[in-house]
Amino acid sequence: MTDVAATPVPESARTEDTPFESVSPVAQPLDVAQDRQWATLAHLGGVVGALPSYLIHRVFTDRGPFTAQESREALNHTLLPSLIILAGIVLSLVPVAGGVFSVVAAVTWVYLAVTSVRAGIKVNRGEPHQYRFSTHFYDRVTTGRA
Repeated sequence: MTDVAATPVPESARTEDTPFESVSPVAQPLDVAQDRQWATLAHLGGVVGALPSYLIHRVFTDRGPFTAQESREALNHTLLPSLIILAGIVLSLVPVAGGVFSVVAAVTWVYLAVTSVRAGIKVNRGEPHQYRFSTHFYDRVTTGRA
């Protein structure tokens, strides 16, 4: 005699009483180490622009309080310089004044990279960081106030 519980149930024969294991549709909260890790990555992502901090803010804002706070701070700081860099790259194609715009883009990127790395190091130690010259541009855009 064969044991019925030991044989797998085919997909076509599953009923409401058949136990089914799956991944929870609700994202689990981050533990302290993961929270600090994603917060650090949100700041370090500023080296390449505002997109990494935006994505981290959108994905992890409900899962970890430190990540939510720090990714928003990183996004507020990196959004305007990222737009300046993009505008500088596009305007560097202008024949006469292109050199000036490329220098503006390069200097802005160096500033963004240095401040992002400094903030990432501080946040990795578990300390919250506020940028000195942050314009809070993302907050202004999302709340609709000038």
